[in-house]
Amino acid sequence: MKRLIVLAVLLLTACDGNGDAPLVGTLERDRIEIVAEEAEPILSLDVREGDHVEKGQVLVRQETEVTAARIAQATAQLEQARQRLMELERGARKETIAEARARVNAARAAADRDEREYVRSEELVKQRLISQSQLDQARAARNASVAALREAQAALAELMNGTRVEQVDQARAAVAALESAKRELEITDSRLILRATRAGVVDALPYKAGERPPRGTPVVVLLADTPAFARVYVPEPRRASIRPRAQAQIFVDGVEQPLNGFVRWVATEAAFTPYYALTQRDRSRLAFLAEVEVTDDRVRQLPAGVPVEVRIVGVSGDRG
Repeated sequence: MKRLIVLAVLLLTACDGNGDAPLVGTLERDRIEIVAEEAEPILSLDVREGDHVEKGQVLVRQETEVTAARIAQATAQLEQARQRLMELERGARKETIAEARARVNAARAAADRDEREYVRSEELVKQRLISQSQLDQARAARNASVAALREAQAALAELMNGTRVEQVDQARAAVAALESAKRELEITDSRLILRATRAGVVDALPYKAGERPPRGTPVVVLLADTPAFARVYVPEPRRASIRPRAQAQIFVDGVEQPLNGFVRWVATEAAFTPYYALTQRDRSRLAFLAEVEVTDDRVRQLPAGVPVEVRIVGVSGDRG
C-alpha cells in the first residue's frame, strides 16, 4: 500500500501543468492464493518458487491421517444407517410374526381360563362357599388376561401391517445426511493434497515441510498465466478522456521498444479522498486507479512488480 501511495504522489507531482505526462505504476499479474483447508502438518513441497505449474499439478501435500480416520468413522455410521433402512423396508421376518402369533394364542388361552374361573367363582359366591373378595380377585385376573390378549393382538397387527411410511422416510433422510457428511470429509481429504487451480508461476511458499499452517492461510501463491497488466493512477483532469479499450503504450526500463496494450478498466471513484470533500483546486489532485492490459508477447519475460510508464495513444473505445 505504501508503494502505491508513493507512486500516486509521484504521478500527481509529474502531472501538475502537464496533461500529457505518462501514467506511472507497476506491472502486475493475477495473484492466486492456495490456502490450507485444515491445520495439518505439511508432508512435502512438490514445487519451488519460480517453477511454472499447470492446472491440476500437485503443489503441496499435507498429512491425511486424521481425515482418514474421520472418513472411516463416517463410513461405519453410514453402513449402520443403510442396514436400518433395509430392515424397515423389508418389514418383520416371518419368524418374528410366528412368535407374535404364538403370544396371541397363549394370551387367548389364559383369557379363556380366567373367564371360566370367574364364572365358577360367581356360582360359589351365590352358594356362599367363597367370599366376595375371592370373586373380586377372579374378576381382576380375568380383566388382566383380556388386556394381555388385546396387547398381543395389537403387536401382531403392527407386524402384519409393516413399517410406517414416516419411519422409512426418516431412515432415508438419515442415510442421505450421513452420505453428505462422508462426501464432505472426502472432499476435505482430497484438498489436503493442494493442486494448482490455474496455470502459472509459483511466486511464494510461505511455509516449509513439517510446519502446520493455520486453516485458511495461504500455503502457495501463484501468478497466473493470464495477460499481464499495468496498474497505474490517472489524475483527475485526465479521467474523463481515458476510456476502457483505449490504446496504450507501456514503457519498461530495459526494454527498447514500448509494449502495446489497451485500457481495460478505470475506477469510478478516487483512490484516496472522496471528491465531494474537496475544492475545485484540490480535485485536480485526485487519482483514479486504472488497469492497462498488455497484449505484447514480450511481457511474458518480464517479472511482476517492475515499474512502468503508460502513455494513452487513443481515446476511442476501439483497440485498433
